[in-house]
Amino acid sequence: MSKNYLYSALIALLVSLMTIGAFQVIEKDGTPIQIEHINKTPSSSAVFTLNENNEIVPLDFTKTAEKVIDAVVHIKSTQLNSARENAQFRQPQIPDAFREFFGPDLRFDMRPGGPQQMNPQPRVGSGSGVIVGSDGYIMTNNHVIDNAQDIEVTLHDNRTYKAVLVGTDPTTDLALLQIKEKNLPTVSFLNSDEIKIGEWVLAVGNPFSLNSTVTAGIVSAKGRNINILKERYAVEDFIQTDAAINPGNSGGALVNLDGGLVGINTAIASPTGAYSGYGFAVPSNIVLKVMEDLMEYGVVQRGVLGIMIRDLDGNLAREKNLDIVKGVYVDTLMENSAAADAGMLAGDVIVEINDVEVTTTPQLQGMIARYRPGEKVEITIDRNGQEKTLDVILKDSKGGTELVSKENVEVLKVLGLDLEETDGGVMVTKIYPGKIRRQTMMREGFIIQSVDGKKIRSKDDLIRILEGKKGGVMMEGVYKDLPGEHYYAFGM
Repeated sequence: MSKNYLYSALIALLVSLMTIGAFQVIEKDGTPIQIEHINKTPSSSAVFTLNENNEIVPLDFTKTAEKVIDAVVHIKSTQLNSARENAQFRQPQIPDAFREFFGPDLRFDMRPGGPQQMNPQPRVGSGSGVIVGSDGYIMTNNHVIDNAQDIEVTLHDNRTYKAVLVGTDPTTDLALLQIKEKNLPTVSFLNSDEIKIGEWVLAVGNPFSLNSTVTAGIVSAKGRNINILKERYAVEDFIQTDAAINPGNSGGALVNLDGGLVGINTAIASPTGAYSGYGFAVPSNIVLKVMEDLMEYGVVQRGVLGIMIRDLDGNLAREKNLDIVKGVYVDTLMENSAAADAGMLAGDVIVEINDVEVTTTPQLQGMIARYRPGEKVEITIDRNGQEKTLDVILKDSKGGTELVSKENVEVLKVLGLDLEETDGGVMVTKIYPGKIRRQTMMREGFIIQSVDGKKIRSKDDLIRILEGKKGGVMMEGVYKDLPGEHYYAFGM
């Protein structure tokens, strides 16, 4: 009996040593026993999955990581307040009575020790990006580079480049950068509509500046709206995943096991600011549309239906006396909307777009966001229990169907401005890296009324004056919340 126990113990010891990869020599009754070292543990292929042909294969993330990791970059964005800006914010408001007595140049210095040079104060942010073009094009999140005056990109092999901002789309929180390099590795786009809940995905990025980090998880849900984008026409149709995503992952890649781009990692749901179980990515179909628009036009050409909507559920169906409980309910239609022109009515329920079933408002927004003004979509509605298909010609947010010309965009890109026509001039709604930010202290909300003494009534007026302009430019205008006229001079 004792001999049997001895043999059993010996066999158990051999198995244990092989499992941990040991290499030893054990003697028993004077006979040496060699324990062979193995390079791979027996458990490494113990987890299996199905491939696209429904064949059982070992679950292995290594090939996917090798395929993708070279195409994901680290982005460092720096915002630098100038000395003039710092001084402006530190100067107190001086009563007019003091100025009349001491003169208009009266200034107070509030710092101990009197006047001294104020150095610019940099603020540095960190994020990720995905190489989508071998000639240096990189997709990332808008919030990663928003207000940046310097953008630095570091590749997986540690090469570092300065990047230029090609364009942004705050409504989807996406931005396109470019670095001066050729023959870069890229990630191929996947049809995000075909991604299934429960499918394995990898998140690749630079969380907490830990370069080239890969985490694994599954697609937890699709069509999520978490209300983090505050733009008027914001599109939130996120893919939800439990692959670990942390600060710094923003702008990185979410890929399937074939290395295809499922989405751009954008946000986390967390009470602490760090990973708590769920992350969210912009679907690749939306990313592709935004990328193509920014490359071709410099801005995103966004078609809209012009309707107010909400999810249909059992409670709303009872309230509205409807026979269906799935779809998107049309609350109201805006004036001159594309949907109204096609014959849609308040109370209709949208059930399909281009023969694809629609069940939630984020899903509908994400599908419409893939089209430009002037393009046609087929929308199937349920009206009083009867289905009807409408051909809708999408419009832009102002009711037009014309695309923005790239020539016009180039001028505004040099300035770094988004503009909106308003009474009495053209309002600056957004300021990006460009001549205005570098050379002036203009802020958003400024209404441009004249340029070089010429009246400005529309964006076309402004573009016409500045196209081909060389030398100095003087802008005159007002702010709604500040008294008096304001002037900004800069060089083209």
